[in-house]
Amino acid sequence: MREIPARLIAKKRDGLALTRDEIQDLVSGVVDQSLEDAQLGALLMAMFLRGADFEETGYWTEAMRDSGIVHRLDSVPGRKVDKHSTGGVGDKVSLVLAPLVASCGVPVPMVSGRGLGHTGGTVDKLESIPGFRMLLSPQEYERILSETGLVMSAATKELAPADARMYATRDVTGTVECIPWITSSILAKKLAEGIDGLVLDVKCGRGAFMKELAPARELARFLVETATRLGCECCALITDMDQVLGSAVGNALEVRESLECLQGQGPADLREISLQLGAEMLCFGQVCDSREAARLRLEAALADGSALARFRQMVEAQGGDLRVVDDPEQHLPQAPEQAEVTSTAEAYVIDQDPLAIAWVALELGAGRKNKGEDIDPAVGIECLVAHGDKVLAGQPLFRVHARRAKDLERACAELPATIRLGDESPAPRPLVLERILPSV
Repeated sequence: MREIPARLIAKKRDGLALTRDEIQDLVSGVVDQSLEDAQLGALLMAMFLRGADFEETGYWTEAMRDSGIVHRLDSVPGRKVDKHSTGGVGDKVSLVLAPLVASCGVPVPMVSGRGLGHTGGTVDKLESIPGFRMLLSPQEYERILSETGLVMSAATKELAPADARMYATRDVTGTVECIPWITSSILAKKLAEGIDGLVLDVKCGRGAFMKELAPARELARFLVETATRLGCECCALITDMDQVLGSAVGNALEVRESLECLQGQGPADLREISLQLGAEMLCFGQVCDSREAARLRLEAALADGSALARFRQMVEAQGGDLRVVDDPEQHLPQAPEQAEVTSTAEAYVIDQDPLAIAWVALELGAGRKNKGEDIDPAVGIECLVAHGDKVLAGQPLFRVHARRAKDLERACAELPATIRLGDESPAPRPLVLERILPSV
């Protein structure tokens, strides 16, 4: 580093904004290890306590993005557009949305991560398809995108390497819940993909990182403003995560449900979220001039099979077993133990706690308690009823997929506490809570 780290840390500690050059110097120190672990921890805490404005957050994002490879996709025609979700229970939207948007003529380069916590991430879900390759070289990433209009890749060590060290340090220093750091971490990787536009799905509710609307709104604004200032067209939808999205929680189960949606079937909420996010993406891709026209085009792609065909092309290009697309029941991993949990009375579904359901799925092996743990792609839970449904006595509420009989028994005993039944039908919940646009 050119500067003395302690001086820059003290400047941030005292509530002053760091300059672009100072931030670039600090990020270079993160990468080449000249910024020591104790110094990095102090810097992260100073930002956690003092915060940053949009401009400073943009400088951090830019420096972290440029700490590694930044894809240049000029050889791929059209405006490249991606989507990022802050994550939730049953959130398999990317598996539907990416091929759907690509089938409408907008190239979608998507770099995703693995899950840490109650369920797997996009990488884990797609890797439940036998043979599917998520670790791609930069050359493969660009070639597959050029050939199919769609690529879904795992983040590699070459992509925003500063973020990897910073995130690991945030995790052990109590500084994860810092909106400028969250913003920089997300956007450093997304903006390195080579995209022109980004649509954000900021989840809000019990099953999300942001439990309340106010912090979800603040995060959405930071993300949108920062991306826009760095030359990427951006908007965000704040969406409900106070209930499971779709019905499946578990990796292979979520792939199967995504395929149902691409066939024009599947849960209504998964379809609706995909259409609303997709409409924003088509407008950013400049293939439609209104969200209404974009929605019609997306609905047609689901109805005529072109979205499913694009998913098939991606699976083939990335080495996956194509039989999964045609017959997922037969060729996706299946758990040997299955059972249903039934209702004890005739009633309405008043509430389902998505986080409580997710923890049951985690105990089955659908997620990771610690980084590096293996995930069992076959296990999980199907939520067979949704908020507002009327159920009869004896009607199945959940279907559990387990590896071992004792896990099945425990899950079946725990799941009734995650659902609340009542005599009156509850008011419907909105799927999209707010739409956030840039102020500049």
